[in-house]
Amino acid sequence: QVQLVESGGDLVQAGGSLRLSCAASGSTFSLNTFSWHRQAPGKQREFVAVIFSGGHTNYADSVKGRFTISRDNAKNTVYLQMNSLKPEDTAVYICKTVVRAREYWGQGTQVTVSS
Repeated sequence: QVQLVESGGDLVQAGGSLRLSCAASGSTFSLNTFSWHRQAPGKQREFVAVIFSGGHTNYADSVKGRFTISRDNAKNTVYLQMNSLKPEDTAVYICKTVVRAREYWGQGTQVTVSS
């Protein structure tokens, strides 16, 4: 059973930084693609960033240049470094992976950016 556990969410002022972590278990971590998504109150869940097994990354236009996704295969952990945070980044941030065509989601971690 694949499990994803996010952490690192917090209340931060606009312009500040946070680093989110997603600890994974139950799969061959180094082979998996991981992505971060976010969901703000009253809005649909949206894609934020993805990192493939080879290390290639891709980002939503809204976070490009501010957020960085990375992975540590030795620690089975994926990170999302968020800089220059804006109030519109406020959301629950959720980690996702796909194993054998099945999606697995974490429970999410709350990020609140005050103006």
